[in-house]
Amino acid sequence: MNKEFKKLLEASYTKGFEECARTGHKVGQLDAIFNSIVMGEFAELIVGECIGCCEQVISDPVPESVDTWLNGGSQCIDEIKQHFGVEE
Repeated sequence: MNKEFKKLLEASYTKGFEECARTGHKVGQLDAIFNSIVMGEFAELIVGECIGCCEQVISDPVPESVDTWLNGGSQCIDEIKQHFGVEE
């Protein structure tokens, strides 16, 4: 598993355990409540990381030759792929 995904998944599990402890829910095998908390948190963290990648592209100085939305979108896609180690 990619180290970025692993880091986010671990943070999601931590959030799930914290939320269950806060509400007094005992976590068991194949626990739907725990899993829904973890998967929701995991999705939010991934989206947050993607937003961060796009914000990085926006904040980088843009060469004059890169002045279209398409080029900016392509740069954002490349940044996300690089961040997560995703290859086509």
